[in-house]
Amino acid sequence: MKYYILTLFPEMVLQGLNTSIIGRAVDKGLISMEAVNIRDYSKDKHNHVDDAPYGGGAGMVMQPGPVCDSYEALCQRIGKRPRVLYMTPQGKVFNQSVAQELAGEEELVFLCGHYEGIDERALERIVTDYLSIGDYVLTGGELPAMVMIDCISRLVPGVLNNHVSAEIESFHDNLLEYPQYTRPEIYEGKQVPEVLLSGHHKKIEEWRRQQSIRRTLERRPDLLAEAVLTKKEEMYLETLKAERGGEEE
Repeated sequence: MKYYILTLFPEMVLQGLNTSIIGRAVDKGLISMEAVNIRDYSKDKHNHVDDAPYGGGAGMVMQPGPVCDSYEALCQRIGKRPRVLYMTPQGKVFNQSVAQELAGEEELVFLCGHYEGIDERALERIVTDYLSIGDYVLTGGELPAMVMIDCISRLVPGVLNNHVSAEIESFHDNLLEYPQYTRPEIYEGKQVPEVLLSGHHKKIEEWRRQQSIRRTLERRPDLLAEAVLTKKEEMYLETLKAERGGEEE
């Protein structure tokens, strides 16, 4: 997977991503990242890339020229026109299923806006996907791009030491991940659940699935409408709902 980030702050993106698991994946050649400084494509002698909005209003708007030129130069250099993901709260909300779909691409371009956004003509010309990490506004698109790159990279084969990890953690089958425990066996009077010490893998798996269902019901019940459950697990969920109904009365 090759990531290209069109940004005004390349150092912010690269310093944030070239660490921990993602940084090691870069070192191993499993993924690559290149930050393209949009300001390098300014034709202004002071390297300005923004101007006041037509029609008035607060703030500044990024000009279409430097944005489009930075993308076209990239395409000419790599010989392809990759998908361009624009970070905006107006976009489709990014989630695990979107990450899985994007992980199938060979290259992705992340376009990071700033100020009051980017001239619409540039967006119409180069953007293929409008994506958001939530219903709130940030100062720029760099942090959302970093979040998405981190999430997508975990799905690239070889990035995680345990290839099963990406498949069984939160949002697998539309369920949240079960509780995790490690040493010591007893901490401040609280003991690790006995089933996890039993060595009985089938019982451990069943317990974990039940805990995932319980946690999803408690914290993200909206996910359960699309959850993949067996008949036995559906019965367990109904039992939990009945218990919660009784507690609320």
